[in-house]
Amino acid sequence: MQVLEREAEPRTAESRAGGLHIRTLEILDQRGLLDRFLAKGRPRPGAHYAALPLNFADAPTRHPYLLVIMQSEVENLLAEHAAETGTVIRLGTELQGLEQDPTGVTVELADGSRLRAQYLVGCDGGRSTVRRLTGIAFPGTPATMTAMLGDVHLTDPPDHDIFQERREHGNFSVLPFGPDWHRVITNEFDHVADRDEPVTLEALSATLRKIVGTDFGMHSPRRLSRHGDAARQADRYRDGRVLLAGDAAHLHFPAGGQGLSTGVQDVVNLGWKLAAVVNGRAPEALLDTYHAERHPVAARVLQNTRAQTALWRVDEHTSALRETMADLIGMDAVRRSGGRDHRDRHQIPHGRGRRPPRQAHARPRPRRRPRLRTAPPGPRRTPGSHRPASARRRRHRLARPGRPHPRPIHRAQRPRRRRRAHPPRRARRLARQHRSGAGPGHAPNRSYDMARPV
Repeated sequence: MQVLEREAEPRTAESRAGGLHIRTLEILDQRGLLDRFLAKGRPRPGAHYAALPLNFADAPTRHPYLLVIMQSEVENLLAEHAAETGTVIRLGTELQGLEQDPTGVTVELADGSRLRAQYLVGCDGGRSTVRRLTGIAFPGTPATMTAMLGDVHLTDPPDHDIFQERREHGNFSVLPFGPDWHRVITNEFDHVADRDEPVTLEALSATLRKIVGTDFGMHSPRRLSRHGDAARQADRYRDGRVLLAGDAAHLHFPAGGQGLSTGVQDVVNLGWKLAAVVNGRAPEALLDTYHAERHPVAARVLQNTRAQTALWRVDEHTSALRETMADLIGMDAVRRSGGRDHRDRHQIPHGRGRRPPRQAHARPRPRRRPRLRTAPPGPRRTPGSHRPASARRRRHRLARPGRPHPRPIHRAQRPRRRRRAHPPRRARRLARQHRSGAGPGHAPNRSYDMARPV
């Protein structure tokens, strides 16, 4: 396997995402890689939903925390593991064209060379070249706000961490991400910037002064970026022998740091399936389950981030909605529901021992066939006749000379087993017969005779 990386050098200072979520930590733990990531990051006991605190303390997992770790560290650790498994990573290699046929994919590189592979997976971001060349649609909603991010040095930093503090003209965050630098984030809801407009330190400083009144003496930027809340998703994750994963398949506002974790879970779902198909252990149809399983997950992430950006707005109606959401998040039943989709009727509780209501389009249940037992042919039992044999003996007497073919009988035609009377009840009946002299003509049973004088 080969990885084509457009960047000429691995990331060292630039870092977009800043954490890994619970499910991603469980995946790394399953593969024996988690200790490497724990050594580079620091666990944080909770997360947030539009700056409303979330508590993971009672989550059903061995890792109930968010791991704060820079994306550059994540990429370096994954690159080390890939090299250990024999994967070739080609830096400074850019894809410019591709052609696929029933047996494989041919890609054309920027230097004019060509490569041939059985399958191609595009993980090249929101402006994916692979997605564009394949013709996969990328529908969604446009941006309605503008966010700026800068990893900068501050000469007069605040005395405490500030996370998504809401003000009249927007909200802002100032978080220490290193020994001598901070991450500054601003969100403005009154305009949408052009995607090709350059990002400068002066623009970030002016936006921060507009919202807060100061820029905390920012200087020497390590990284500057701008993004909006556009939310888009590929209409299909597979086109023949070309597949999409990560930001190439779904793009959303980076609320809660869900993008990196969603992308990692995409490739884990696809990786083992692709290996099984290439090695001949599974049919090619297995790759169709990748879209069926991962597309709904990313759709929920897009819905989640749209809701969070709506809760970040600074009008009075949004403030009232945030108070209501804070009360709901604080309820144990809501917090422990795990984000269940209550629109699915199979996940709505209907009470103990109850079934969900049958819908009109549901298939009718097949009628249960009668249970048949085998028994030797013979006269059926008539009322008043005694049983010729017990049920157990009748079942085991299947075939004998002269009766080679036992006939099946219905369960309802089998003779019922006579229930034995309870010993105390029988003792009382015999005692009454003994006292009245109306017994059946035999001597009373002394072992059950309760009326015998002492």
